[in-house]
Amino acid sequence: MRSININHSSKHFAQEYGFTLIEILISSAILVILAFGFLGLQYIIGRNQVSVWKSYLSIEDANQAISAMSRELRSARQNDAGEYLLETANDNEIIFYSDSDYDEAVERVRYTLTDNKLIKGTIEPVGSPAVYPLESEKVQVVSEIIRNGTNPTFYYYNSNWPEDTTNNPLQQDSRISDTAEVKIVVRTNPDNSNPKYDYTLESNVRLRMIF
Repeated sequence: MRSININHSSKHFAQEYGFTLIEILISSAILVILAFGFLGLQYIIGRNQVSVWKSYLSIEDANQAISAMSRELRSARQNDAGEYLLETANDNEIIFYSDSDYDEAVERVRYTLTDNKLIKGTIEPVGSPAVYPLESEKVQVVSEIIRNGTNPTFYYYNSNWPEDTTNNPLQQDSRISDTAEVKIVVRTNPDNSNPKYDYTLESNVRLRMIF
């Protein structure tokens, strides 16, 4: 019997895989959209961080101003001429006498809220008895972002507060002679158009020397 050899020829089919031009364009477009979205998110986060940082700085500035004011008011005293320790006691301005720089001389200290600026003015005494020349006042802005609006910065109370709620806070005509305690209230915000960043600081100062 003759053997028959049958040769099978094998054919190898190689499939090539790749991207079409349309697929590449679509992928590129998606990557661009994702990149812009990431950059936009980073921008928003950056702006929020800047706002938070500005808010922190504004609160810190106001807090330092109130701390200094409270310390000076707490040590308020009569000047060398024997006048009341308070010279002016208005809703948004207070003038008093205190050794604000620890030089053993009693300075005339003024705090005034004008628009959004809290301003401090200091006058060193001259002569004996002491006089305080207004032209020698040294002025500095201690905070530029106070948003009190129509609300007072300073409230005045007599020595019977808080039991006496009838006569307190004091009216204008009795503040100079009767004030025993001053409450300081400031609302601070670096962004006047965004009230969500409003932050209120308060300090109650009991005056040591009334007469």
